[in-house]
Amino acid sequence: MEGNYWRKCSVCKNEIAFNSKYYVCSVSSCNKKRSPTQFCSVSCWDAHNAVLNHMSAGADEERAPSKEQAMAQESKREPVRKIITPKKTVENNDIPQEVLVVVSKLKAYINAKSGMNTSADVMPVLSDFLRSHCDDAIEKAKLSGRKTVMARDFE
Repeated sequence: MEGNYWRKCSVCKNEIAFNSKYYVCSVSSCNKKRSPTQFCSVSCWDAHNAVLNHMSAGADEERAPSKEQAMAQESKREPVRKIITPKKTVENNDIPQEVLVVVSKLKAYINAKSGMNTSADVMPVLSDFLRSHCDDAIEKAKLSGRKTVMARDFE
């Protein structure tokens, strides 16, 4: 264990000493193994409840383990395994070739702006135009070392 305390309060970050009283939320989703919530006082639990707005919850009183018990529990835990899979590369065949614009919105815009109708064969051509510009923007973002395409990549 790091330091002379068991854990820190989930709200105020005060230390919860070994072998002392602490409180947990009675709602099961707040007490997960990987990210447990614990509170040093009922008022800290109340602050937690005010944020999450549980319908019928309570603060259950618990007792923190002694330092020896906590160290024994730590040594029993298995190391966390991380499974890393390679990033999936997209083949050109896997890229969807569907229409990228909202047809009704485009037709409404053209009609409102000019009073003209819009042919159905405009949508695939416009989608190809958008794909081409998106491909260029993706390359600009990659060259800038970013993983996010931004408006400036389209300029």
